[in-house]
Amino acid sequence: MNYYQVPYHQQAGTQAVTVYPTDPCVVETLQSIIGQCVVIETTRGRIEGIVQGCKPDHVILMNRNKTFFVRICEIVWIMPD
Repeated sequence: MNYYQVPYHQQAGTQAVTVYPTDPCVVETLQSIIGQCVVIETTRGRIEGIVQGCKPDHVILMNRNKTFFVRICEIVWIMPD
């Protein structure tokens, strides 16, 4: 299964569906550091926490008993904390 897809718009009934590009290298890296504390810079700011899981389109972070879902396409860089 290839997760890297070029953005496109598809008309599905009355709703438009958008597919965003996903970088398989970022997904693989995040999957390899599950359980570790990281700092992630996104297009909206910085967030830190422990990586709980990673899917092809988002990463799950836990910070102070709160769960955050960060879209992979919004990540600028990742750094171990």
